[in-house]
Amino acid sequence: MMSKALEHLHALMTQSLVAWRLTGTVHGTNDGAILISCQGHNIRIEQAPPHLPFQWFVIIDNRRRPAISLVAVLRQVRSVLDPGYATMRARIAPLALVTT
Repeated sequence: MMSKALEHLHALMTQSLVAWRLTGTVHGTNDGAILISCQGHNIRIEQAPPHLPFQWFVIIDNRRRPAISLVAVLRQVRSVLDPGYATMRARIAPLALVTT
């Protein structure tokens, strides 16, 4: 049985593939991870143990990467499945007040 967090992650990843217009599958594993098969890649997402400073591990091509948030998980997965996607990062900086 999957935890609530993994159930939500499963649904999020399934809908993300649809939104990204990619054909693939998302499955829960017997050991409590999520496995994404798409574009010839197998990506495994696991919850990190509670004592670590991040929440998830994303395993791509036998390389285990930490992810601090679901946003980081999505970024890592999409960068592998859709290499032509240009990531954008918002930068917020103070500007001088303009008066008229």
